[in-house]
Amino acid sequence: MSITSPIAEPPQVFSINRAIFRAAVSVGAAGVIVKLVATLKEIAVASVYGRSDAMDAFLAAALIPSLLVNLISESMNQALVPTLVRVREQEGRERAQQLLSSSMLWMCLLLAAASVGMALSARAFFPLIASHFPPAKLQLAVHLFYALLPVVLITGIATNCTAVLNTLDRFALPALAPMVISVSIICGALLLGGRFGIWAMVYATLAGSLLHAAVVAGMMEARGYRFRLRWHGMTEATREVAGQYGPVLLSSVVSSGGLLVDQAMAAMLVAGSVSALVYANRFVSVVLTLLAGAVSTAIVPYFSRMIAYRDWAGCRHTVRIWVRLTAFISVPIAALLIAGARPLVRVALQHGQFGPRDTTVVASVLAMYAIQIPFFVTSRVYYRFIVAMRRTDLILYCGILNLGLDVVLNLVLMRWFGVAGIALATSLWTVSTFFYLWYWSRKLLARALATEAAA
Repeated sequence: MSITSPIAEPPQVFSINRAIFRAAVSVGAAGVIVKLVATLKEIAVASVYGRSDAMDAFLAAALIPSLLVNLISESMNQALVPTLVRVREQEGRERAQQLLSSSMLWMCLLLAAASVGMALSARAFFPLIASHFPPAKLQLAVHLFYALLPVVLITGIATNCTAVLNTLDRFALPALAPMVISVSIICGALLLGGRFGIWAMVYATLAGSLLHAAVVAGMMEARGYRFRLRWHGMTEATREVAGQYGPVLLSSVVSSGGLLVDQAMAAMLVAGSVSALVYANRFVSVVLTLLAGAVSTAIVPYFSRMIAYRDWAGCRHTVRIWVRLTAFISVPIAALLIAGARPLVRVALQHGQFGPRDTTVVASVLAMYAIQIPFFVTSRVYYRFIVAMRRTDLILYCGILNLGLDVVLNLVLMRWFGVAGIALATSLWTVSTFFYLWYWSRKLLARALATEAAA
């Protein structure tokens, strides 16, 4: 949708919300398809490699590249998109192209520097993250890690191009594009696994990632943004992106620290507690990824556009509509997961060495984790509005508060409920996050409306 004047009339606001709904449905449906193909990938990989030492080494090697992409590239997208939309709407497409080229160059330099740093320190930190590996297996993991490092830069470029396409109201095809990586890995494992062993996974991952980046970069070029890595100087817009990027990056680092804290504290409990936490979280993470991910992806470009035109009434209406809609959808899903935790875990996991006692433990953890679903999903609306308002400092403060709450709540609740208490602590600080973001969204909107009235 192209907006050439401030959104003021109710029909136009309603058309914005219809567009967001279509985008969210497109992203959600594409996410389901991508996950189904990813499931086929897991089946194919398991049939070829099983639970082998080589597969363990590959999974350990793939951890750091994915973490670097999430921290550096995803943070850049959150900082870039609101400013990119504002510059395009107010200063024209060519200025927006210059901002994109400069930002992509800076992101690629950061990803390359982080990759080099990880490569130089790999032999120091791999014994920490894979301390149980024997020497030969550890050596293989390090070599696989070196080979996978190009994925960091390639995937970073792909995610950046996808974010730009979303600002142009292109959602479905960019969301489907990661499927080529899973297809590549399926083909690599089945056709080349016997000849090249675990290295077939590396070659297939590199090929799939490169194809993914080429597809979304080509789509971006077709929509009028050129893929160029060129520095255009430290303009006002570039400084704005840089100023927003730091807090978002630090917030992502803090969030990652929270996950490590949970697993470390679960390791202090009885054997199997870490596994119970991971198993239960997988059920909830699928719901959060499909619901919260779809809404977050769909709503950002429209918030950014309305804010560029100072359409505060439209922003307020959109926030209210989407908080209510996400709550309406997510509350029943959470209730179903809580009520059906035991049968779900029994059907999905109770096989072989996973017995009835394991089902009881994991089901209790799942029920506690599921409490967070409506609060997390609805808070994404507030989160994205605050990011679009370019107040990423508030996101950083929220992350620091959450990390402190997580530690305190874990210490208290794990004594009463064991590993389920750690899951409950996560849900409780998610509730706290919801109210924090709700408060600041209301305050920022009220301040903007008051400023507009006084002007």
